[in-house]
Amino acid sequence: MMIPINSQPLLDSSDQILAAWTFAFASSHIGMSATRSSIIRSLGETVNSLNLVGNEGWELPVWWPGDNTGGNKIFPDNLTAGRQIYRGLYTAVSFLTLGSAFGAYLHSSSVALDISGEQSTLLHNACLVSAALSFGAAIASLVNASPLGLMPSFEATTDDVDNSGSLAGIRRDDALKFTTKGLTRITRHPLILPVVPWGIATSVLAGGRPCDAILFGGLSIYAMAGCYAQDLRVIREEGSVGTVFQTESRDTKEGVSEEEQERTRLRSFFEQTSFIPFKAVYDGRQSLDDIVREAPWLQFFLGTIAGIYVEEKILQLLAEW
Repeated sequence: MMIPINSQPLLDSSDQILAAWTFAFASSHIGMSATRSSIIRSLGETVNSLNLVGNEGWELPVWWPGDNTGGNKIFPDNLTAGRQIYRGLYTAVSFLTLGSAFGAYLHSSSVALDISGEQSTLLHNACLVSAALSFGAAIASLVNASPLGLMPSFEATTDDVDNSGSLAGIRRDDALKFTTKGLTRITRHPLILPVVPWGIATSVLAGGRPCDAILFGGLSIYAMAGCYAQDLRVIREEGSVGTVFQTESRDTKEGVSEEEQERTRLRSFFEQTSFIPFKAVYDGRQSLDDIVREAPWLQFFLGTIAGIYVEEKILQLLAEW
């Protein structure tokens, strides 16, 4: 007697398309980051060949994330031009791949899990709290930046230094990001790693369907893989990571290139921090007392409250679609 074999695929066609776009988003980001230096060089040479480098009239606002070599000029030299084009290209790829993934998600025909009663209420509340706390941590990291992230760092100006580049009494100085403080004592990736619990929680809150697991669970996997790949590039010294640093001249050392100073600071930052949250605390490199004293608690609290509202609005929009 022959046993019938179920030939129905694990994912329907709409979920397969969603999985393809989610993978495209994650792989393109990790791939572009891994080859960032060579892409920037190639783009810079291309822009220079078009005679677009050196235009003194093209400038960004003083608060824009510029860099040391070019300041706030858009195309002062090949390398800075390549960096600016790279940022635009990176953003365009993000919108294309993630936007297409979300479009495929909205057209998915997946069936939701059948969870009801007390179990459903407890699971919903636990996931909502997890998502809100993750949102709060990410918001707090915006004022407690890591050198591995794209967020710049700012400080109040003082009378003993040049304040020509300040705006409303605030000056940008990315050298501050190399000092472990608050959230970076917990993990060196305070902005991206909160995506992991947020994605898992949202995949359940949205219905627990295959499409929910693919999109939101996929973003969780991407966050872990992306951060780990970034760590490997720093350890192997395979190219730049995070923002292009803008640091004050008071921190520079004569006879040492800016690139080498950045690499030295980054190595020191790595020695003091951990990828896994609280691992540096566990092995004695960081102190819980310092975390409690330095963490941006107000921003974390406000971000968590906002996270509850945002998460419920997202779920409402998805349910009404």
